Amino acid sequence: MGWIVAIIVGGIAGWLASKVMNRDASMGIFWNVVAGCVGSVVGNLIANQFGIVGSVQQFSLTGLLVAFAGAIVVLGILNLVQRGRVR
Repeated sequence: MGWIVAIIVGGIAGWLASKVMNRDASMGIFWNVVAGCVGSVVGNLIANQFGIVGSVQQFSLTGLLVAFAGAIVVLGILNLVQRGRVR
């Protein structure tokens, strides 16, 4: 049951992060979920360094904020990587 909550929270975090980073038009629901779940892992790695514990598997505001911040970091890195490519 925890992985279902992680996918839902990851999707919400990825969608919100894609709105903030102006990538929503180029991303579908699948990539929003991927960005949110990967962002959750990255966010937890960063947050643990500061003593903040927020798990996405147990829905909490802290977990959502950590996943959101991590998804913004992931999308920022993606923007930097794609900036060098010709469109």
